Amino acid sequence: MAKVPKVCLSGGLEICRILNGMWQVSGAHGPVDIPKAVQAMQAYVDAGLTTFDMADIYGPAEEIYGLFNRQLRTQTTEGSTVVLQGLTKWVPRPSPMDPKVVKAALQRSMSRMEVDRLDCVQFHWWDYGDKRYLQALGYLADLQQDGLIGDLALTNFDTHRLEEITSKGIPISSNQVQYSLIDQRPAAKMEEFCLSHNIQLLTYGTLAGGLLSERYLGKAEPKGRAELCTASLSKYKNMIDSWGGWGLFQELLVALDTVATGHGCSIANVATRYILDRPAVGGVIVGCRLGVAGAEHIEDTLRSCSPELLLTPADLQTIDAVLARSRNLLQLLGDCGGEYR
Repeated sequence: MAKVPKVCLSGGLEICRILNGMWQVSGAHGPVDIPKAVQAMQAYVDAGLTTFDMADIYGPAEEIYGLFNRQLRTQTTEGSTVVLQGLTKWVPRPSPMDPKVVKAALQRSMSRMEVDRLDCVQFHWWDYGDKRYLQALGYLADLQQDGLIGDLALTNFDTHRLEEITSKGIPISSNQVQYSLIDQRPAAKMEEFCLSHNIQLLTYGTLAGGLLSERYLGKAEPKGRAELCTASLSKYKNMIDSWGGWGLFQELLVALDTVATGHGCSIANVATRYILDRPAVGGVIVGCRLGVAGAEHIEDTLRSCSPELLLTPADLQTIDAVLARSRNLLQLLGDCGGEYR
């Protein structure tokens, strides 16, 4: 298996450039068997994929991480310590923000994850019109100084708010945003700002919930709940509709398949590597169907970061020729995260 490359966030946390996404255990993708989910995490760690991304609102995600963390501590022998990186999100509803509220939220996550310090807290806020997000971030920065947080980060904040927050002296190390061949809004203006302020982008939706794969190449447009049976499939099919529709998407899959065939890899590998190679991208989050038999694609995921997979100028031209005919999602949806507000 390929060695997983790492990146160091500005707060000092070293993470894998491929992160294991735990949204899939939130319940929106089907029932979750917690013991099986905990057991399934071992295969990812054995492959070197030690970074897990979760949130306080992802159902039992933090608890699953905590149970696995406890299991590792009991099984680890001297000289064979496995170090996990647990990135969680705090996603409060807009409400009064004071130090006690903020600290209580972090303590709840620490208890669930069975840690005495949070590696990284990624803050999300639903309503920009409610400026109390600045208060919350100020208190989070204080708790970072107190050692309760390693890296302080954001989730789905746009470039304007990112500039506002950093101008207040709040040290942001990453922003988690949707970034894929379909959704390239981060490249419009956020990328440049992040590069100039040492902020990494951690990207989700890079495989469009699995739609960017051979499984959908040459297939009729999926419709209805029977075919779009998970929250991811439904969400990213809507993005494809906004981007250019199923016909253009099929042209993109053909282009990706041509590139993938030339490299002896999968469509998902090419789609992931395209985003990994973007200048401000620190890592790509690949969703894990933990505990679902046959749902792990660990070996294929590792090929995405193999040093042998290098997209050539001709490869990029093949892909970009299709992308150039898509709609401008920045104009349609607004900057990153605009669809959530």
